[in-house]
Amino acid sequence: MSSGQKILTAFLTLIGGLLIVIIGLCTAWPWWCWPAAALTLLVLARLVSLSARRRRPTIPQEHLLEPDRPIPPVERWEKVVREVALPSASPDYDFLVTALVRWVPIDVAHGAPDVSGSGLAVDAVLTRARTITVTHPPHRGSLVQHQLAGALGTMEQDPTGRVLAMAENIQVSLSEADRERLEKLATVRKDEAVWEHERKWEQSKRAYLGEDVLASTGSAVVWWLAKNDDRVDKAVADIGLLAQLTSVANDEPIPAPLQPYVAPVAPDTPAAPEAEAAGAATDLFVAALQGLGLDEDDPARSLFLRRVAEAARAARLSGADALDRLATEEEERYRDPLPPEEAGDADGDLLAGGVTGL
Repeated sequence: MSSGQKILTAFLTLIGGLLIVIIGLCTAWPWWCWPAAALTLLVLARLVSLSARRRRPTIPQEHLLEPDRPIPPVERWEKVVREVALPSASPDYDFLVTALVRWVPIDVAHGAPDVSGSGLAVDAVLTRARTITVTHPPHRGSLVQHQLAGALGTMEQDPTGRVLAMAENIQVSLSEADRERLEKLATVRKDEAVWEHERKWEQSKRAYLGEDVLASTGSAVVWWLAKNDDRVDKAVADIGLLAQLTSVANDEPIPAPLQPYVAPVAPDTPAAPEAEAAGAATDLFVAALQGLGLDEDDPARSLFLRRVAEAARAARLSGADALDRLATEEEERYRDPLPPEEAGDADGDLLAGGVTGL
């Protein structure tokens, strides 16, 4: 009789005793019924225990002396591969894959040739990984890493049918040089996109101004009123300015009906005083020639003027151009210039006389 059976018999005896007590109290048994009921309960318990001892157990006792042995765990093999270059969707850019490859050999028929389980497993895992990496650009390394973890996380048979292989602890990276190149290319692409957007915006703005706003003076005035609808008087005052802008934008002269609206161009005020000063200096120099005795009929007058004009031009004086024009006018009055030797004598006499006169 086992311990479990003994506990069950005792439990049933206790339950039976409680039932006898409850029934006896409820029915008010005479005193002699209590010993008889207790004796009957003990006899029944004894009979149950004797019956259990005679019954043969389902599992022989000799087989229960040693507990069941656990099934031995499946032996597995593993190998770490580091920074294996796998192609990406972009030429010359490779993913560097690091992973822990696990495999289990498959039972084959007797006499099959020996194989390298690690080699077959690594090749099978990398082949599976390559089908994923080749479809992604190199800057998607994080996405590729998660996809490889899902695709290679299941034991699958290699093409030769000799091992079951999988991969864990997968890491995907790029070389430092490739990462720097990709960052530069990304920056250039972004800048180019911004520049292209700005260029199109500028083209659109020029087309809007040239083909719509400044197509004619009327369209320019209407555009101005749309921007300043409460300043009609200012629009009328600016018709001349708008007409000039329109004519310049279309490379056309200002129409005759709009000429009255265009203000005349003021002369160059700084240039006028300079011209007046140059003219006054020329008049003073002519008067000085008269004082030196070089009359208008004197042929040496033009030669002297030429020498003075060259000296003024060399000194970068403001009246040099006026003196040069005056000398040219004097030379044109004499069609037959003096011979070189006479001109030289006249030049010397003139300079001597001038110095004496001064």
